[in-house]
Amino acid sequence: MSENVKETSDGTFENDVLKSDRPVLVDFWAEWCAPCRMLAPTVEAVADKYADSARVVKLNVDFNPSVSQRYGIKGIPTLILFKNGREEERVVGATSEQAISRMLDKHVSAATVA
Repeated sequence: MSENVKETSDGTFENDVLKSDRPVLVDFWAEWCAPCRMLAPTVEAVADKYADSARVVKLNVDFNPSVSQRYGIKGIPTLILFKNGREEERVVGATSEQAISRMLDKHVSAATVA
């Protein structure tokens, strides 16, 4: 895993994501999920690309039911972008690096200006 992708959990989610001073992309995933494994290199590439302006974390839904339930995760992979402790955007299913970058660009540029 890229050094720019961190694991989060039910216990650390609030500090890692909701209280972050930067936008945070959360990858809700599970080890048995083939599309999740296929998306992992894309998520790592995005994490490396945005290392200076956003955070990227992974949350294993099998081991962290509280956060997964709180955000209504029904299918994985699910990517949720949080900013200032609020959900801003959500993508369910595998997606491209370009699509994730476009989503982040909207919120990262706004965050840098603010």
